[in-house]
Amino acid sequence: MQYFVDIILPIPLEKQFTYSITEAEANFLNPGIRVAVPFGKSKIYTGLVYKIHSDAPVIYEAKEIHQILDEEPIVNDCQLKLWEWMSGYYMCTLGEVMRAALPSAFILESETIVSLNKSKIISDEQLKDDEFQVYEALHHQSSLKIQEIASIIDKKNALPVIKLLLDKEAISIKEELFEKYKPKWVKYVKLNSQYSSEKNLESLLDTLSRAPKQRDVIMTLFSISLKTKKPVTAKELIKQSRTSSAILKALVDKDVLEEYQIRTDRIQYSSSEKESTKKLNTHQSKALEKIIQSFSNNNVTLLHGVTSSGKTEVYSKLIDDVLSQGKQVLYLLPEIALTTQLVNRLQNYFGEKISVFHSKYSLNERVEVWNNVLHNSNKAQIILGARSSIFLPFNNIGLLIVDEEHDQSYKQFDPAPRYHARDAAIVLASMQKAKTILGSATPSLESYFNAQNNKYGLVEINRRYNDILMPEIELVDIKDSYRKRRMKGHFSDKMIEEMTKALSEGHQIILFQNRRGYSPIVECSTCGHSPQCPNCDVSLTYHQKINQLRCHYCGYHMAMLQNCLACGSPTIDSIGFGTEQIQEEVMELFPESKVGRMDLDTTRGKYGYEKIITAFEQQNIDVLVGTQMVTKGLDFRNVKLVGIMNADNLLNFPDFRAHERSFQMMLQVSGRAGRTKKRGKVLIQTYNPYHKILQQVTTNDYSGMYKEQINERYDYKYPPIYRLIKITLKHKEYNRVNESSDWMAKSLRNVFSENVLGPEFPPISRIRNLYQKNILVKIPPNQSLIKTKEAILKIKNSFLNVKDFRSVKVILNVDNF
Repeated sequence: MQYFVDIILPIPLEKQFTYSITEAEANFLNPGIRVAVPFGKSKIYTGLVYKIHSDAPVIYEAKEIHQILDEEPIVNDCQLKLWEWMSGYYMCTLGEVMRAALPSAFILESETIVSLNKSKIISDEQLKDDEFQVYEALHHQSSLKIQEIASIIDKKNALPVIKLLLDKEAISIKEELFEKYKPKWVKYVKLNSQYSSEKNLESLLDTLSRAPKQRDVIMTLFSISLKTKKPVTAKELIKQSRTSSAILKALVDKDVLEEYQIRTDRIQYSSSEKESTKKLNTHQSKALEKIIQSFSNNNVTLLHGVTSSGKTEVYSKLIDDVLSQGKQVLYLLPEIALTTQLVNRLQNYFGEKISVFHSKYSLNERVEVWNNVLHNSNKAQIILGARSSIFLPFNNIGLLIVDEEHDQSYKQFDPAPRYHARDAAIVLASMQKAKTILGSATPSLESYFNAQNNKYGLVEINRRYNDILMPEIELVDIKDSYRKRRMKGHFSDKMIEEMTKALSEGHQIILFQNRRGYSPIVECSTCGHSPQCPNCDVSLTYHQKINQLRCHYCGYHMAMLQNCLACGSPTIDSIGFGTEQIQEEVMELFPESKVGRMDLDTTRGKYGYEKIITAFEQQNIDVLVGTQMVTKGLDFRNVKLVGIMNADNLLNFPDFRAHERSFQMMLQVSGRAGRTKKRGKVLIQTYNPYHKILQQVTTNDYSGMYKEQINERYDYKYPPIYRLIKITLKHKEYNRVNESSDWMAKSLRNVFSENVLGPEFPPISRIRNLYQKNILVKIPPNQSLIKTKEAILKIKNSFLNVKDFRSVKVILNVDNF
């Protein structure tokens, strides 16, 4: 009997590929084990076993697998079910989900290895300069990788040279797999077992009396062992005995000490004595009771608590309860910055049971967290992470917490799968029969709509912790201030007055401007020319610190201009303002104060967030200027004033959620003010203080905003009433995009009639030299979502069968908002 295995490959294939295996392999393999398989002419991929069966493929002859990479599955059955749901719901392939889900260290890529063809002798005259350099290098080194050859000949693309050498039969190439994950080993030392008796130990110390430094090392080893009662690392022994590694090596060579290695995790959370979780106040206790009550009827509960109402403490009690049942907890956060504060807080309660998982961690660190979760280790009972952590291989999850659930960072936009972590978390919880809690001070309209329709439970906390007053929110009319000439740069007289007052009282300030860089546009005041990105339809943003003009879409950059490129005039002005300019203005207005900035430019690197947040917490920074990073649930005790520099660019964004998002962002940033006894103050600078959303922000009127927005969604057929699927077509030729999008829209209208919008160019119609056009498909509540998707996929397949449209990239984005 023949055996076959279906393999998921990390490439966008509609179907799984089938390979043949022996009976012994069929008995050993299980779904979720990695295997190396040949694919195409010469490539080797890491695939994942999906299904073992005895049905031979009809269309092609099954190849044999290359090798088995694991002894046990690295992905469990529940994760595979989540992958299947995700590929079906978000209209992508299992291979794309696999690439997003697995840390890239697990996906071994084959690498081309170049070696000398010893059967043929080539004379130097036959080779050109570049070829000779490679040929010569291979005489000194048995094999070279492509990247190594590129650096030898100092060219980005080494493939033409390799092809010429292959044609001359000077070299041979082969594909090899490389394991990316390397475990970390720590060197430990102990006294050789022959000195365990007192007599032998005495004679050893006598012998070493002539070598006082070596004797000191032995005495230090005894004292550390007595104090800690733990194995002693070589590094610690060298440090404590103030000696060198040479002396330690001498003792090992004499067989006095024994060296051994222990495998360890790269991230260790040192925890002091554990505290018990804080006692809840009456509002929190009532909320906790209601949540537990709600969980008996609903699998999902929405906790709507005002900013600083102590939602984290309620979560801590729920976590405590789940851990006591021996189950795991996943705590999702929208922003990596939030993990810094929360880890310290939860560590005090739960000690070493916490692991953190997000993209700022290295490959090796992510693999270690993955393995800890897979084996349900004590270190991975609580996982704190950004959206990608829903892919971890949980075996026994009891609770999923989605904090700041309204945040759009939970949505993945590129590459596929374009999933929403909140929705995927709810599906994962239902698969593992776990409970989900969604928390926010400003819930998304979809979640609140579901709670109002009894699909979710709803629990509210309307009072801040310790009955602290909500901050006083004041609108500043900058149109009036400009007219009366009371503005200094971008600061109104009212803002400067309040900042002076807060700083003189020793308080801190947060200023919010949702645009990084110095200014978004530079323009010649003589001829009006503005430097544009050559790859995108967008003007270049000026970054003063590095004196560059940069494109925030493709990364293109150039030095700041001294003269206009069009007319040569030196009169170049900057228009608009970003966080850099605000930081500079604050430094000029308040030269005594320390000013920090928190945006994408200052938080690159692994500990970027941590450094800024710690400095602000320890009051080494007086004024923090930031983009939307500062609006997320950070907890700073000494912030008295929050300033929103310009509310209008949030409100006037061309998106059906602009008003909802503006309300959420402004209320969230306001919530950073006055989190202790003293009441905080929020100043919002705007040209239109009578705008309905701004009025609702000042009175913290969430229900008013919800009612108004939901009525608009009913009227204009938008979520949560209708579902949306956005289809984007991309191509480098403008006409090709136009023709193909018209064809696609016409085909869609034949099926869905008036529920198709577009095709339309987005506000930025060309990014990275690709023109793009969008088509929006609205799905009424009574229309089958599955059948709609099937119809769209059929149209997409017909579209790709048209010869002229094959090169057009089609992107399907389900729930694109």
